[in-house]
Amino acid sequence: MAKTWANMTAAELGAEIGRGRINPVELCEMQLDAIDRHPMRDRIYARVMPNRSRAEAMAAAARAKAGLRRGVLDGVPVSWKDLFDTAGRQTEAGSALLAGRVPLADAEVLRAATLQGLVCLGKTHMSELAFSGLGLNPVTATPPCINDESAVAGGSSSGAAASVAYGLAPAAIGSDTGGSVRIPAAWNDLVGLKTTHGRLSLRGVVPLCEQFDTVGPLAHTVEDCALLLAALEGGRAADLGGAGLGGAGLGGARLLVLETVALDDLRDRPARGFDDALARLARAGARIERGVVPEVAEAMALTAVLFTSEAYGIWGKVIEAAPQKMFPRILERFRAGAGFAAADYVAAWRRLRELRAVWAQAVAGYDAVLVPTAPILPPDAARLLDDDAYYVTENLLALRNTRIGNLMGGCALTLPTSEPSCGISLMAGPMQEERLLRLGAAAERALR
Repeated sequence: MAKTWANMTAAELGAEIGRGRINPVELCEMQLDAIDRHPMRDRIYARVMPNRSRAEAMAAAARAKAGLRRGVLDGVPVSWKDLFDTAGRQTEAGSALLAGRVPLADAEVLRAATLQGLVCLGKTHMSELAFSGLGLNPVTATPPCINDESAVAGGSSSGAAASVAYGLAPAAIGSDTGGSVRIPAAWNDLVGLKTTHGRLSLRGVVPLCEQFDTVGPLAHTVEDCALLLAALEGGRAADLGGAGLGGAGLGGARLLVLETVALDDLRDRPARGFDDALARLARAGARIERGVVPEVAEAMALTAVLFTSEAYGIWGKVIEAAPQKMFPRILERFRAGAGFAAADYVAAWRRLRELRAVWAQAVAGYDAVLVPTAPILPPDAARLLDDDAYYVTENLLALRNTRIGNLMGGCALTLPTSEPSCGISLMAGPMQEERLLRLGAAAERALR
């Protein structure tokens, strides 16, 4: 039976633990052994934490034996992006600037998940200080893409996605500031949930842009994402039974394909995957409409001042104390924030709030807004290092569509399509995660 565990979802593993068919200690040892034996281990994990994971697995096994399990995922191992503080172990956020940084306490979401019985396998590699959607990191390591090991995995939760895609964790926890959960999830054929800003605690999470940073899971299924969201906040998971609108699946769902910005420069395979997904959703009963929201383009034009100003405001002093430690292209991106005045930043935020109100009114009649998760495929890692023009083009396009969800302040879910490394994203309003997950579960069935 142990040979089949690597193919189970987090929910399935949790259910088998509950039935007494899987011992959490044996599951943990199987996972640690798989990590140690894998040739991509050091490109995916920044550090494995066997002592912690074994202790947590032993506690989960004892609870299971006593009939005191804390939830469906009690005893299930997961990986954590290396920007979540872990007490007594390095948390370096993919940067030499933070080398040797050892926090005294766990991040609040890690603490909540641990109280729910999740087992922490270790920390995964990521883009430097989380400021890239590509996943290229020559400073620490560049995780591989499951569909092309010479390509990047997507960022900044690159190792998180790779750990799940390569079977080195049943699920992973990442963060999303402009698409950093959804891009690596899409490029590795996973489900990824971007939560609403403020829904999950950022205490103990190394920041990039605190006004946009969010925490979210990457997993094989929508069900796993729903369970992980509940574990991260110590709450109850969305009921996905009879998933969809009022248990009717996709029947009656009204979905909007956003034609503003999101379909520009769409490459062939992402376009095919998106179109096929739309056809499947329509056959499953969804009513799909197309429309423009011009305010999205204006919001996108505010990206530079909003993101880079805050990022440099947070990291500028640390960066300028040792800029030689950074990958030059990431350093350049941070430094771009130094050129904006405080008045520009304040004005941009005021305008964005106005644009969010217009967006909310424009999409209020729809159950979700649909976009291709990324307009491009995972770029070649070596070429990104050697070809400046290629790096600039791919870096700009990678996060373009996902950033819409961050700018508009809602939640979003990416699902795999029939094309490898091509996802479709469903965006919903703020704090609508449970509703989005139910709709996403129905869409997941249609797409598979």
